[in-house]
Amino acid sequence: MSSLEIRPATAADLPCITGIYEHAVLFGTATFELLPPDLAEMTRRFDTLIDGGFPYVVAALEGRVVGYAYAGAYRPRPAYRFTVENSVYLQPAVHRRGIGLQLLQRLIDECEARGYRQMIAVIGDSANAASVGVHSRCGFQMIGTHPNVGFKFGRWLDTVMMQRTLGEGATTVPANDLTTTLR
Repeated sequence: MSSLEIRPATAADLPCITGIYEHAVLFGTATFELLPPDLAEMTRRFDTLIDGGFPYVVAALEGRVVGYAYAGAYRPRPAYRFTVENSVYLQPAVHRRGIGLQLLQRLIDECEARGYRQMIAVIGDSANAASVGVHSRCGFQMIGTHPNVGFKFGRWLDTVMMQRTLGEGATTVPANDLTTTLR
């Protein structure tokens, strides 16, 4: 494979990221969005994640962005503050080349460095064997399936839930636990 670089995403990457996601929305079942967000909305989402201190990375092949991954809040309530949900998207031309695996591994490292303890994958479409496989290779365990919760392309779709421990997981109390300041 030519020179692959995985690096933090920047605002300059957002047109490519928007194009990758647009294709996923219009032709895939990994996301249950029905209309692709425009560049302004993708910029708003990016800014929200970056401002929240979440990792957002891109894969560039010969200087061209071909994929991206990010983690965001799993749920908004404070008790979930050490758990993140991940997303990984690739241009179709680079599927099955190990780029998604490398993006997810980097994302896991970035989340562990930030002190997160659990990562959740909500995989659109139980037939998405590639995504389930990549997550399994990165140590995710199957948690369950929500059958028939999405309707896209004229058919009902499942979501697959997978989870991976980050760092020390639930074996210790996080050093930066905020519970005393939240009381």
